Amino acid sequence: MSLSQTEPTPAIRETADGRRRIEHAWPREARAGRAIQDAIAQHVDTRNSLPAEIHTVAGVDIGFEDGGRTTRAAIVVLDPTDLSVIERVLVRRPTRMPYIPGLLSFRELPAALDALEELSALPDLLMVDGHGIAHPKRLGVATHLGLVSGLPTIGVAKKRLTGAHEAAPEERLAWTPLMDGDETIGAVLRSRVGVKPIFISPGHRIDLGTAIDWTARTLTRYRLPETTRAADRLASRR
Repeated sequence: MSLSQTEPTPAIRETADGRRRIEHAWPREARAGRAIQDAIAQHVDTRNSLPAEIHTVAGVDIGFEDGGRTTRAAIVVLDPTDLSVIERVLVRRPTRMPYIPGLLSFRELPAALDALEELSALPDLLMVDGHGIAHPKRLGVATHLGLVSGLPTIGVAKKRLTGAHEAAPEERLAWTPLMDGDETIGAVLRSRVGVKPIFISPGHRIDLGTAIDWTARTLTRYRLPETTRAADRLASRR
């Protein structure tokens, strides 16, 4: 399937700080969205290319208000050494695309990109409330955000979207692979004893082991990592 003239072929741009990011149109209908997915999927990188030192890690939460007419994106930047908050940004933008199964990231990400632009400095790592490659097209919201921002991303989801797995071990920080056939697409992680596990998957520029490690570093006594909790609190104005 080729892109129409109104949906130009995605292009790779290199930023002044050396990031390689993908630019593409933001479609309003399914056919163009799926064509863009096919075009950008080849650029997903699940090898670890994090900076040598991580000085900031951010949680990203994207949701909708006004019956879906408004997209809300919250980003909270934390110091990874003590998980203290460095910066918060919350933006609301008119929603551009209707809900289409499998294409939710096209609906969510324009507001998230605007929120990133409002930060005083880009984080070294993004932990996104949603899936990375644990998506039927390997292009969940975390992976898609990594591609269009050029930043390393991790998907941290509360529910399974695709794949199969055995029961997660009961011990805290134990995990079992999330599989799609013979392919490992994520981890089902027991973040707290006695509660439902969470679903971790590489987004972009990170491997599964490192994604699990960073999730563990940002966990405290709750089911969800502090990155997710902080972004959700901001989004909910709590």
